[in-house]
Amino acid sequence: MDIETDELQRHQRWMSEAIALAAAAGEQGEVPVGAVVVSPDNQLVATGANRRERDQDPTAHAEVLALRAAGRALGNWNLTGYSLYVTLEPCPMCAGAIVLSRVKLLVYGADDPKTGAVRSMINIPDSAASNHRLTVLPGVLRESCQGQLRQWFAELRQRR
Repeated sequence: MDIETDELQRHQRWMSEAIALAAAAGEQGEVPVGAVVVSPDNQLVATGANRRERDQDPTAHAEVLALRAAGRALGNWNLTGYSLYVTLEPCPMCAGAIVLSRVKLLVYGADDPKTGAVRSMINIPDSAASNHRLTVLPGVLRESCQGQLRQWFAELRQRR
């Protein structure tokens, strides 16, 4: 196996973890988005899944919760060298938090054509206002992430 294949498999493994977290959030009535923070030595550090409805907190997005949990676990908000995997392209709030946390790599699954703030609508990480540059890898397990969201929203519409 070459390095590219190994790297892709690693990204798919962690995105699969985020997809499982998203599924659990969806079962709880949340928009199914999951996130995981991974250390430079490829160890799970923290997880997050949407909790806006359960917590009645507009900031309780998967990415923010995962970053907060990582900061607590490490005793440091600065996540230089760490990776964040999330099933949906981050919104402006989450993209800002990602930049401020100084993660090295953001990997996301599905693009968000309405509020995506990493590539789709605006690009906060590459903005002149950003004080940190990170690598972004979009589209890992895109179909699974998109399908999960489409199915959840279709079921929501049917319930209404």
